Amino acid sequence: MADAPSTPDYRDTVFLPQTDFPMKAGLAAKEPAILARWDRIGLYDRLRAARAGREQFILHDGPPYANGNIHMGHAMMKTLKDFITRSQSLLGRDAPFIPGWDCHGLPIEWKVEEAYRAKKLDKDQVDPLAFRAECRAYAAGWVDQQRAQFQRLGVMGDWADPYLTMSFDAEAAIAGELLKFGDTGQLYRGAKPVMWSPVEKTALAEAEVEYEDIVSTQIDVAFEIVEAPGAPELVGAHAVIWTTTPWTIPVNQALAYGPEVTYSLVTVDAGANVERHEGKIYLIAADLVEDVMSRWNVTGWTEHDIEGVRGAHLAGALARHPMHHLGGFFARPRPLLPGDFVTTDQGTGLVHMAPDHGEDDFALCKAHGIEPVFAVDAAGMYRADWAWLGGQGSVINKKFVGAEGPICRDLRDAGALLASDDYKHSYPHSWRSKAKVIFRATPQWFIAMDSPLPRAGGVGGGLALSASVPSAEASSPPPSPLPLAGGGADTLRSRALSAIADTRWIPPRAENRIRSMVEGRPDWVVSRQRAWGVPIALYVHRATGAYLTDPAVNARILAAFRERGADAWFDADHQALLGPEHDLADYEPQSDILDVWFDSGSTHVFTIEARYGEGVRADLYCEGSDQHRGWFQSSLLEGCGTRGRAPYKAVLTHGFVLDERGRKMSKSVGNVVDPMKIVGESGADIVRLWVAQADYLDDLKIGPKAIATASDTYRKLRNTFRYLLGALDGFTDDERVPVSAMPELERYVLELLGRLDVDLKAAIEAYDFTRYLRLLTDFAQDDLSAFFFDVRKDSLYCDAPGDPTRRAYRTVLDLLFHALVRFAAPILVFTAEEVWQARFPSEDGSVHLLEWPELPALPGDDQLGERWAAARALRREVTEAIEPLRRDKVVRSSLEAAVTVPAFPLPAPLLAETFIVAAVDAGPLGVARTDYRKCGRCWRHLPEVTVDGALCHRCDAVVGA
Repeated sequence: MADAPSTPDYRDTVFLPQTDFPMKAGLAAKEPAILARWDRIGLYDRLRAARAGREQFILHDGPPYANGNIHMGHAMMKTLKDFITRSQSLLGRDAPFIPGWDCHGLPIEWKVEEAYRAKKLDKDQVDPLAFRAECRAYAAGWVDQQRAQFQRLGVMGDWADPYLTMSFDAEAAIAGELLKFGDTGQLYRGAKPVMWSPVEKTALAEAEVEYEDIVSTQIDVAFEIVEAPGAPELVGAHAVIWTTTPWTIPVNQALAYGPEVTYSLVTVDAGANVERHEGKIYLIAADLVEDVMSRWNVTGWTEHDIEGVRGAHLAGALARHPMHHLGGFFARPRPLLPGDFVTTDQGTGLVHMAPDHGEDDFALCKAHGIEPVFAVDAAGMYRADWAWLGGQGSVINKKFVGAEGPICRDLRDAGALLASDDYKHSYPHSWRSKAKVIFRATPQWFIAMDSPLPRAGGVGGGLALSASVPSAEASSPPPSPLPLAGGGADTLRSRALSAIADTRWIPPRAENRIRSMVEGRPDWVVSRQRAWGVPIALYVHRATGAYLTDPAVNARILAAFRERGADAWFDADHQALLGPEHDLADYEPQSDILDVWFDSGSTHVFTIEARYGEGVRADLYCEGSDQHRGWFQSSLLEGCGTRGRAPYKAVLTHGFVLDERGRKMSKSVGNVVDPMKIVGESGADIVRLWVAQADYLDDLKIGPKAIATASDTYRKLRNTFRYLLGALDGFTDDERVPVSAMPELERYVLELLGRLDVDLKAAIEAYDFTRYLRLLTDFAQDDLSAFFFDVRKDSLYCDAPGDPTRRAYRTVLDLLFHALVRFAAPILVFTAEEVWQARFPSEDGSVHLLEWPELPALPGDDQLGERWAAARALRREVTEAIEPLRRDKVVRSSLEAAVTVPAFPLPAPLLAETFIVAAVDAGPLGVARTDYRKCGRCWRHLPEVTVDGALCHRCDAVVGA
């Protein structure tokens, strides 16, 4: 038989924490069950009932497109919004969240068309209502898919009743908002260049365009001057233009010069292809002659000794188109017009004007009575009846517009092509099809940015048509705004700029971004030539071109939309909608649909106002930085145009999600991170923790390292909760002690908790959850685990259950538990619920029904924090001083150390307890091994222990009891 141990084993007498809460989280398996329980108990509806009548906080959800699985950007964005609404609810506010989806427009229509293309079918041959039904079904399927994915992330909202832009009420509201613009004269039909996708055959908004580098063909073309009243010596010279869009030369109608630019007359003397320049004199900006000669590979040239030609001398000059020999359109002389936009930064100092295909071109030509000719069709090809190029190829096809294409070839044959070469530059592409877009003049509907508001008489339909354009194609824009007495004009632009100034922008730099966009943006083109969307439900008079603004007609249209949705327009009895007052034979129903950004810009109407009352505004919009030109701006313009103010009080902008190397995620690169894969492997709380850890005001990076960092933070927080649950095992209110009776350490920790309380509230109001999480984790790790828990574990394990210090400690632990589980709940939604249920199990209860904790008042002690801050600083120095002795095995733990310190912020016994050492004496900072013996139960080295393994007075009393 083995010998009995020389000292008793006191392990059974130590009060170790007890809990079934596992350290291993197993989130991926646990979270779905927690979601199912929330669904069973109707958590969202119960929270709404609990907060009814409270101060309201409304975050309006920006609608994602219902056309695919969610990506990491979606996950980050919705999670951030969930942080905001949950934290506002925790503060006691009524913070509903109505998720929504954009269901119309090109992204969804394009996906449905892909199925047709795969089957070699033409969707244009399908009945519009049947095609729209397919689009609706496609969108509905993805709404259900994305809804489940967002819910799996723990995002709480009214998932049973989201808003959809394709719901009948929404479609009626969107149509109604457009009619308001019409009634106030802000809507007009005009033919002007807009960004056009030849592949998708529709106009695009700036927000639907992305820029990529391409290689175009740059060309220099000569236009012979035939008249020059201000400088007769120019007759016979050739005005030289430079362009990177050779395909626009066939619709050239003028040349632009800089009124203040000085020009030179140049002849070529030597260099490559010198024979092509023989007998020709060229008009080029003096500052650009050398650049042009280099581009032409010319090595010798002469600038003729004549008085410098200023741009003003070119007034009234005429040139002829290089293809003038074709007659007709090309035979008409091209005027030289003054253009303030002409510079000498690059090119030749002369710019060719094609009003069909450029904003500056259109504005300058229109000012001089020159209208577009609409030569390029919806597919980006010159129309069949256009002599020379009809039907030959697409203008975005390099074979058609390149140096060997028909345009350059024929210009070369005419002796007008002076140079051609590759030119790399940034160019707009459709973000959906990825194909190049063009500027193309087409009849479109516009909302005017600079029309006076409201228009006299309040009627918007009496717009005169341009005499040079058929009435079915265009009408004139509204007149320029009249200046008001205050020096400005009440226009949509001025209202929007005022609203920007009245809005809180987070971060503040976002204000400058959207302000610059609104200051320089053109009129809003709101029409699209597609099938899936809300139609522009207007009747245009066939003779006058004015659109009808009859309230009775509008009411019938909207009633039909509410009953059957926007489909009602496509098979409508238009005479019935017009009523007996109007004859359908006099009116043309419009077939275009609305820009999908108008849909999303109107969501505040059928979501916020419809649910919470007319005039109610969202407290916050929150989306990515790209929405300054998208949803933020369309909502701003829609609200200002119909209500005179923005539909939001504040706007929060976050960055984009990139891979760990800072690259944009791309399937072709293979660096796409699937949020649902992370959820399936690690759990949604890890994704949520990653969002909170990242500085989301800038671009965020994600990958294995970022997830590992989030997982490490999660383990530390989970361990804190596990410790609290174990240490509070069996705690009841009978054990609780008042704050006034607590030791200094407990009161100090409660003071730290109070500071955390204030700082967390400030972080919530700043929407700064990166700081919020850092404050929470630093408190849990540094103030609690590494300090408070460490110091008090001796009391917890070894003091008698009724000991005042142990009772005070457990009382503070209970207060910490109630506070920290609430503080963590907006971020770690599943773990906080698991922690709460581990201590207070209930089928109907939830941590997410709780409110911000009420902390106890502390007795006045202005020096408490200062004393303990000094003691903790000294503790760190002592710990560092002990470490070499541990390495050298002089002491095995700090309990064996006796230290000297030069100052005593606390009494020596309290310092020894705080440092977890045997004794503290006065003197220079130093550490030595103590002579005291070790208690066999608490392991402290104390003077009353005379033999190693014997009990100290405290432990002897506890064991005896």
